[in-house]
Amino acid sequence: LGYVGIANAEEYEENKNPLLITPGFKIGKDGLEKYFEPQLQGKPGARKVEVTARGKIVRELGVQEDVPGKPLKLTIDGGLQEFVARRMGRESGAAVVIDCQTGGILAFSSMPCFDPNSFSDGIGRLEYSMLSQDERVPLLNKATRGLYPPGSTLKPMAAVACLQHGVDPEETVNCPGGYRLGNRFYQCLGRHGPVNMVRAIEKSCNTYFYAQAHRLGYDKIAMVAREMGLGEDFNLAGLNQRYGTIPDSEWKMRKFKQAWTASDSLNAIIGQGYVICNPLQLAVMVARLASGRKLYPHLIPDNKVAPTLPYPPEHLAVAHQGMAQVVSQGTAARSKLPLEGIAMAGKTGTAQVRGLGSGSRGGAGVPWKYRDHGLFVCFAPVEQPLYAAAVVIEHGLGGSRAAAPVAKDFMTYMFDPQKAMDSLLSMEAGWGGNIQERMAAEFAS
Repeated sequence: LGYVGIANAEEYEENKNPLLITPGFKIGKDGLEKYFEPQLQGKPGARKVEVTARGKIVRELGVQEDVPGKPLKLTIDGGLQEFVARRMGRESGAAVVIDCQTGGILAFSSMPCFDPNSFSDGIGRLEYSMLSQDERVPLLNKATRGLYPPGSTLKPMAAVACLQHGVDPEETVNCPGGYRLGNRFYQCLGRHGPVNMVRAIEKSCNTYFYAQAHRLGYDKIAMVAREMGLGEDFNLAGLNQRYGTIPDSEWKMRKFKQAWTASDSLNAIIGQGYVICNPLQLAVMVARLASGRKLYPHLIPDNKVAPTLPYPPEHLAVAHQGMAQVVSQGTAARSKLPLEGIAMAGKTGTAQVRGLGSGSRGGAGVPWKYRDHGLFVCFAPVEQPLYAAAVVIEHGLGGSRAAAPVAKDFMTYMFDPQKAMDSLLSMEAGWGGNIQERMAAEFAS
């Protein structure tokens, strides 16, 4: 979220504030620290005294008291933020948790992380070299600047788009293991047989969504995707974003001078092809789906009431039901909340990083950087959503395997912190102690 450091010559020349050349004084250099510097800095005090020629104080003539900077209250939940970072552990990726009632960002984590004090005190060449050359890119804020194919996490949104354009949720599509378009067969994750919309979300059936994309065209899906926050550049104070791409026929013609094809639609509706998003956008998408409101994420408390999305509640309810079944009996069934009377809804996603030839995917048998990403979006409770989250585990092999268990623990913390902490401590003991302490010790060595 930012860090502080000693003012440089340019910063001093900008306003000639003598406070900036006071030994040891630091100012905001990046992020929120820099954006809110005028509010956080305050004004220095002074003491006017009479002295002898040798500098001995004779008497005090007056005192001007310090004016402390104003504190800045964030929406971040400190306990949750620490829990998220520890639970992510050595994973590479990002996690965002959003309040479904206000849009406030409760946790905002990018891993692996680094100590911002290293920059505040003047980072050494060796340390900076290690950070900048690490293949897991710790210097990148992945929550807002990491771009990933979202994979099947977009299917609930796509379902709402289909409903908006007249698709009957009870209408079935037969899944024989894929979908044939021309002379090419697009694979599904399994042979699901006849599936309706809810079951297609539950089982993450590509065939169902391939059929709908071919039927409607992706331009209609893209309109809803953007309404849900995908491809949107949010106004977050002091934080830069890369907002990715939600493509359509106009975008492809403008960028590549090529017409949109049916195969482009099939790839896009399952979150592949030209589609890329950042984790914050995925968290906003699921928060809007859950709440039915056009929530805007923010880090500074905001009492504005978000407008209602232009979709009937019954359309959103279909997506909710499908996501609830994903966790109760579908692709994330092993990530049910260990809480009595509180259920989570979610959607897993596995995003291909690059084609490896011969139709193979980035599984465990390939180098880490070529493995598939694992994603999961969720909200809880199902009946009255309070919290929404998005988790991306880079090269985690799959959403149900890597991302859903992590999100499950975040959500458990929101309702029962002690139970979540007990589970985390047990997990850390299996890892060999507090993951942050181990990483610090390894870095020091």
